[in-house]
Amino acid sequence: MTRTFFRPIFSVVFALGLIACASAGARAAELLMFESASCEWCAVWNEEIGPIYPKTVEGKRAPLRRVDLHDPRPVDLRDIEGVRFTPTFVLLDDRGQEVGRINGYPGEDFFWGLLSQLIGKLPEEEADPLINT
Repeated sequence: MTRTFFRPIFSVVFALGLIACASAGARAAELLMFESASCEWCAVWNEEIGPIYPKTVEGKRAPLRRVDLHDPRPVDLRDIEGVRFTPTFVLLDDRGQEVGRINGYPGEDFFWGLLSQLIGKLPEEEADPLINT
């Protein structure tokens, strides 16, 4: 009777483990924002774009990941070179490869246009937003 009881539990735990392993290896495109607490243009971006970015097509296609320029670089971002000013936005594809970047914050209108151009460079299967809203 104990074997019968533990089989379903083991199956569920095993399946959850497989799902966790699969999702840990999966990556999606992401937009890195290299920022600094003392950056005035970062504050302007945070006020103008920050609250709405996750709700946009671009934000769903390439979620934002903030990186403090002065903190040690995360291991998965060590290959990104040449970031010296804030804000610097770097678009990564699903393999973690740089697609392009926007140096500085040129204002709301220019930012969206430049970001759309970068997202247009993603491989075809990545360029279509996965939006069901």
